[in-house]
Amino acid sequence: MAKPTFAMYWAASCGGCEISLLNIGEKILDVDAAFQVVFWPCVADFKYSDVEGYPDGYIDLCLFNGAIRNSENEELAHLLRRKSKTLVAFGSCAYEGCAPGLANLTTNAATMRTIYTDCLTTDETRDRLPQPLSMVPEGEIRIPVLYETVRALDQVVPVDYIIPGCPPEAHQIAAVIQAVISGVPLPAPGGKVIGAGTVAVCEECPLAKNVKQITRFYRPYELVPEPGICLLEQGLVCMGPATRSGCGALCPQVGMRCEGCYGPLDGQDQGARMLSAIASVVAAGGPDQDEAEQEHAIAAVMDTLADPAGTFYRFSLAHSLLRRVRVAEPGT
Repeated sequence: MAKPTFAMYWAASCGGCEISLLNIGEKILDVDAAFQVVFWPCVADFKYSDVEGYPDGYIDLCLFNGAIRNSENEELAHLLRRKSKTLVAFGSCAYEGCAPGLANLTTNAATMRTIYTDCLTTDETRDRLPQPLSMVPEGEIRIPVLYETVRALDQVVPVDYIIPGCPPEAHQIAAVIQAVISGVPLPAPGGKVIGAGTVAVCEECPLAKNVKQITRFYRPYELVPEPGICLLEQGLVCMGPATRSGCGALCPQVGMRCEGCYGPLDGQDQGARMLSAIASVVAAGGPDQDEAEQEHAIAAVMDTLADPAGTFYRFSLAHSLLRRVRVAEPGT
């Protein structure tokens, strides 16, 4: 009997999701025993033409990690969707845009200026920016077209399942793959999150919540948190109240704030939920102050909150209500 076929592709991401699959340890041998790998460019010399030659629906399980940042990413998303029975948005970049999605806070032109023109360099060709098509003596050189807006995978093609995380935790990956191998029924496809929780990280975090109120926020290097106490109540912007559970609250337990990599809870906007959580712990103003004084006191506290957009939407901007900002280029 032929083995089911497996593929994994790396789009706009750091590559951590590829490594995380190896973190399942000896269970990777079960993957090798259960699947025939037919496309995994990170570990073997597969070509796009190999995939193009497969019949539609030939790939039984495809883990697609990475956001859609350029034309090559989009082309492969459509190709792998057509060739795959089950397409999984694997990791935060594919699920919600993640760090590549923060490019939606600016423009391609501004990004290029930062990388090539305004950087410190002795290269006299700094103003020669990459072009989709360049002519050289040997012929044409074509590179992917960089898109103005970063998108999540399901904003380009239909996705069957989502495995969140940056990267997904080993136990989460192993459980899902084992379910596939053993034939355990998965939820009906349709973009459902699998292998993660349905409540906030705070619900699985053991740190004590004493409903303290704070008068300022701290960046992580500014404060050594008191062990055992909720980080948000100590002034560290922990994204636990606005983030899906499933990781085991690993970061808060060792004094590191939750960054929000498992994404929002179902039906919620991560940034909006976090604003609500922060409003509940800010101590500013009082009944004896008039409205103007209260506004000033609240503003003083909020001024200590560094980079709200990059903090609240570090992983989910491309898939949020905001999606991207409107930025006018100089002269427009």
